[in-house]
Amino acid sequence: MQSSLCATSINSTHCHHSWASSPNAKISLIELAKTVKPLRVVSSLKSSFNFHKDFDFKKEYHQNHKNQQEQEQPTNSYQLPIVIRSSGSASRYFWDGNGLKLVPIHDNSFSLWDFCLDFDDAVRRLVRICNSALRNFFLPREVSGNYLEYVKWKLLHRVFSSALQVLATQAMFRAIGIGYKRSLPSAAALNWVLKDGLGRLSRCIYTASLASAFDTNLKRVRFSTSVLFSLSIGVELLTPLFPSYFLLLASVANIAKQISLACYLATGTAVHRSFAVADNLGEVSAKAQIQTVCFDNLGLVLAVLLNIMLRNNQRLQAALPFVVYPIFSAIDLFGIYQGLKHVHLQTLTKDRLEIIINAWIHQKYIPSPADISREEGINCSWRKGRELWPIRIGCLNVRGQLPHLAMLTMQALKDEDFYFICMERFSKGLSRIGRHGIVLSIREGACYSDVMTGLLQACYIRKHLVSSRNSVESSECPYPHSQEWFELIDDSKKLAKLNVNILNEEMLAVGWACKNILLTAQEQARYSFVAD
Repeated sequence: MQSSLCATSINSTHCHHSWASSPNAKISLIELAKTVKPLRVVSSLKSSFNFHKDFDFKKEYHQNHKNQQEQEQPTNSYQLPIVIRSSGSASRYFWDGNGLKLVPIHDNSFSLWDFCLDFDDAVRRLVRICNSALRNFFLPREVSGNYLEYVKWKLLHRVFSSALQVLATQAMFRAIGIGYKRSLPSAAALNWVLKDGLGRLSRCIYTASLASAFDTNLKRVRFSTSVLFSLSIGVELLTPLFPSYFLLLASVANIAKQISLACYLATGTAVHRSFAVADNLGEVSAKAQIQTVCFDNLGLVLAVLLNIMLRNNQRLQAALPFVVYPIFSAIDLFGIYQGLKHVHLQTLTKDRLEIIINAWIHQKYIPSPADISREEGINCSWRKGRELWPIRIGCLNVRGQLPHLAMLTMQALKDEDFYFICMERFSKGLSRIGRHGIVLSIREGACYSDVMTGLLQACYIRKHLVSSRNSVESSECPYPHSQEWFELIDDSKKLAKLNVNILNEEMLAVGWACKNILLTAQEQARYSFVAD
């Protein structure tokens, strides 16, 4: 149609040239224009190219673009910059020209043919596979950096402790006559049930009396009960020497064991939480149970091997527990002590917070949980109170000597005050020499920020008292005038309120859990304000 249209235009042009010489040319052209209908170019184009009304240009464009991309797609293979690590192995995405694959970076497969071809490489590969398998079996995925050192010392502790328990149980069986002709099974069973019942009863009493100490003095309580557990094993080893006192000795030993077990279970969660950096407390606890079972089995194997070595000599076999007991006990307690050094608790107690505040006031830095763990050790109670002006949280002791300023401080309390600080005079231990101290009393309804502000203010007061030249510890009161004392109280309180938020933010930055302060039963004592 288009070609015919072009032909018509050409013919019209030729006709124009041919008719130009004719006088009637203009009349003919006018009549022709009236008779011929105008051409519809759009309809002609549709008919010529066979286009339809519902033709989708956008779909046709995307289809052509897709075909072009498939033609331009490279057929060569190459590695993608993405590595996937899972279960101790690493794999990388790889495009082979037809599809995406996940290819191991290190080939962990092991075969006898590879072992024969390259002995050194096969040994290294086998060691790598075993190391990865053991780590995934014993250790959690995400823990703090000190966890591995803790597990090493736990291995030492559990192996020798388990070996001692096996030897002690063997000695108790000999004491009640198991394995001998004169044994009385019913009497042995009765004695065993009695001593076990007494042990469980003592465990309940101990747990109820020291509930708060498991949080505030975790390391000290755990190490002291570990010493008690070692002593209980020694008592069990004495039962063959005194068979007539079996029930008494076994009951005393079991009471000590149950107390130690109660402490171990109560403090286990806090220890595991200190290693769970990704809130994977369940995984850390599960791995701890696996470690305990495996390490105890190693201790059982050690005890069996010692008995097998001496099976031909009954006298040496009977004396074996008494020979190895002091050695194994010392190794056991040493492993516990070293393991507790690698437990970095992030929770705040009065003693930890006091160490942090003193370091922040005097040295302008915040100690990390690892620093505090090394400084506090197992937190022995006999180390407390040796510094000048020790700070105590609790109520005033009416049996002690209270300075007159303490009365004036309590009289000056207001309704908006949630704590007050005063001085006290006390004597500790067998020494009758009085010493000065600072008491921080907390009001009912006080929150974490009030306790922290009060302890910060008390540390500011102690710093001033220690550095003051007029402060003499043996005198009745370092400030003869009450006005100086109240000025110190006001200035230190303003300074504490100004800096408490800064201190809290810096503690959060180094990993401390600044939500609550764990206090002992004596430190939890509160006072109520009565406005007369």
